Amino acid sequence: MSQQLRTWLLPLAMVAGGLAYPFFARLAFLMPYLIFCMLLITCCDLSPGELRFKRVYWTLLGIQVAGAAAVYVAAGAFSPLLGEGAMICVLAPTATAAAVITGMLGGSVAFTATYTLASSLCVAVVSPFFFAHAGALADLPFWESAGTVFRQVMPLLVAPLLCAFALERFLPAARRAVRRARVLSYYLWVISLTIVSGKTVSFIVSQGDKSLREEIGLALAALVACVAQFLLGRRVGRRHGDAVSAGQSLGQKNTVLAIWMAQAYLHPLASVAPAAYVLWQNSINSLQLWLRQRGKR
Repeated sequence: MSQQLRTWLLPLAMVAGGLAYPFFARLAFLMPYLIFCMLLITCCDLSPGELRFKRVYWTLLGIQVAGAAAVYVAAGAFSPLLGEGAMICVLAPTATAAAVITGMLGGSVAFTATYTLASSLCVAVVSPFFFAHAGALADLPFWESAGTVFRQVMPLLVAPLLCAFALERFLPAARRAVRRARVLSYYLWVISLTIVSGKTVSFIVSQGDKSLREEIGLALAALVACVAQFLLGRRVGRRHGDAVSAGQSLGQKNTVLAIWMAQAYLHPLASVAPAAYVLWQNSINSLQLWLRQRGKR
């Protein structure tokens, strides 16, 4: 499939999910399985020997975690809902398809793929502590709420890595088959995006006009978070000789996972922020791809 068509598939998926939301909203139960499959394909593309943790990753992870806490406090001063939406846009791990876009932009696929794994593991560890203080579980005792999130999120994000390493050890032929089919990760992302768009639109419609002001605020918060993370990532990466890879690693989020986590552990309306983030990050990616095709820096 051409790069231009791939670029258009993402907004088309959002439109399709929004228009046919009664149907796609009923498929939301598939989300954990789709996320697992996407991460498994990404993990199968890496072998333990290829996982070289670079010092720049610590900087990016620090921005991701500390930034999530900072925006939660800052935006939460205006509205707890706004704080939750902004926080999940920063805390969310790197998109499983980010390596694909990085390669299309001339960056290092290995850099982005490894950081995708690192950020997913990081989120699996720290997200219970965030959600224990925010959203639907905030009223529970801390360790009870943190344990609930940990039991549900950790297997989803860590099990694909363990399965990939098990395939390499015991079924190398199956792992090679998965690696050859790595493009499936992109199409699974498109399907997932369609479903979460339908789920989000379904919830917004059920709210009526009473939440319009909050929804606009969440969308604007997502825009600020998106632009800031792409710029910060590129600035950090430029110091280490790879602005493109670091920019995509920090800015391109696994919005499918972010929307699912928001709907599961935060106020459901907070999912509007990562849903809007989909539009902003795909707009930025489309612009970058267009500029690269034009031969510009």
